[in-house]
Amino acid sequence: MFAKKECIAMLLAGGQGSRLGSLTRKMAKPAVQFGGKYRIIDFPLSNCVNSGIDTVGVLTQYSPFVLNEYIGTGQPWDLDRLYGGVHILPPYESAKGAKWYAGTANAIYQNMSFIDRYNPEYVLILSGDHIYKMNYDTMLKYHKYRKADCTIAVLDVPKEEASRFGIMNCDELGVIYEFEEKPKKPKSTLASMGIYIFNWKLLRELLREDELDSRSKNDFGKNIIPKMLEQNLRLVVYNFQGYWKDVGTIDSLWEANMDLLRDGGSFNLYNPKWKIYTRNAIQPPHYVGNGANVRQSVVTEGCQIYGDVNYSVLSPGVVVEKGAVVNNSIIMSSCIVKSGANINYSLIGSNCYIGNNASIGMSEELVCRLNDRKITVVAPNTKLRDGAKISPKIK
Repeated sequence: MFAKKECIAMLLAGGQGSRLGSLTRKMAKPAVQFGGKYRIIDFPLSNCVNSGIDTVGVLTQYSPFVLNEYIGTGQPWDLDRLYGGVHILPPYESAKGAKWYAGTANAIYQNMSFIDRYNPEYVLILSGDHIYKMNYDTMLKYHKYRKADCTIAVLDVPKEEASRFGIMNCDELGVIYEFEEKPKKPKSTLASMGIYIFNWKLLRELLREDELDSRSKNDFGKNIIPKMLEQNLRLVVYNFQGYWKDVGTIDSLWEANMDLLRDGGSFNLYNPKWKIYTRNAIQPPHYVGNGANVRQSVVTEGCQIYGDVNYSVLSPGVVVEKGAVVNNSIIMSSCIVKSGANINYSLIGSNCYIGNNASIGMSEELVCRLNDRKITVVAPNTKLRDGAKISPKIK
C-alpha cells in the first residue's frame, strides 16, 4: 500500500456515446475533439490538476485505443508521477473471471483495489463527457465543512429542462431528502452533474452490498444514491455556478463549440489561471491567405485558410481552399475542403476530403425559413466526390 492520499479521482470514460453517431463509431466519447485543439477528456483531467488532485483513475471500456493512446503517460496534464498520476483502468480478468463494467457503481467496485492502494479519505467520481471548469478542491472543502457522507454537484436548470436530468430535492440547508431520475413533473430544478464526493470507507461498503444485490443496476443514480437516502445518510448538494455542458448529442456538441465564439465568451478558454491542458501534435502556425475571410471563428495551428470561414471551429491541419465557404460548422483535424465547396451547420469528422463544389448542410435561407436548424454529420475519413450534396433529413 502506498502512502495515504486525501482524495483521488475516478473518471468514468467508458461510454459508447451512441448519440454522437459516426463520431464515436471507433472511439470512446471522451476522445472526441472539441474546440479546435482539445478533446472532451481534457476538461476533467485539467480540472483535477488545477484543483491539486494528482491521482486519477480513468475507467475505459468501449473502443479505448484512441483514448488510451491520447492519455499516454499523462505528461501534458502534469500527471506523469512516480506516486499517483493518471492510470488507465480497463475491465480485466480476475480469479472470478472476466467481466465488463455493468454500470457506473460496478466500474468503481471492480477497481476498489486500485483505490485502496492510496488509502484515501475521499473519492471524487467524475464523468468524461462534460465541458466545464470546476475547482474540485473547493467542493471537497465544502464536503468536509458540511460533514457529509456524499456531496453531489448540482446545476440550477430551467424548469422546462429539468425532466431531462436526475433531480435533487433538498431542504433549505441543502440536505438532500429525495432523488428523482428524469421526473415528468420535477419538484425542483437542481440537476445532478454526475460529480460526487464520497467518504471512501462508507462507499466501499455500499459498493460491496450493491454487488450482492442481483436486482441492482449497479448505478450511482439508480442504486447507490437511493440506498444512501434509505439509510438516512447525510447527502448534500454543492451548487455550481458556471458554464457546464453535457456534450452527449450532436446538437449539444455543436452548441458547446459555438459557445466558444460568442463575444464575451460563454466559456473562456483563455484564462491563464485555469488552463485547459491538452496533448497536441506540434504543427506550424495557422495561415490566412490573401483574399481569405475569417470572421468570429476558432482556427487552430496548422490550418491554411484561402476561402471564407464564418462562425466556425477548425481543428489542426484543416485546409479551406479559395472559393470554399464554411459557415456555422465544426471541422475536425486534417480535413481538406476543396474550391467551391459550401459547408453550413455541419460537423465534419477528422481526415475528411470534401470535393470541389460539394454542398453540405442546411443553407442559411432554409434555417431562417424553418426557424430551426439540424446539424449534418460527416463521418471521419469520408471522401466526398466533386459536386456531392449532403443535406439533413428534415421531418
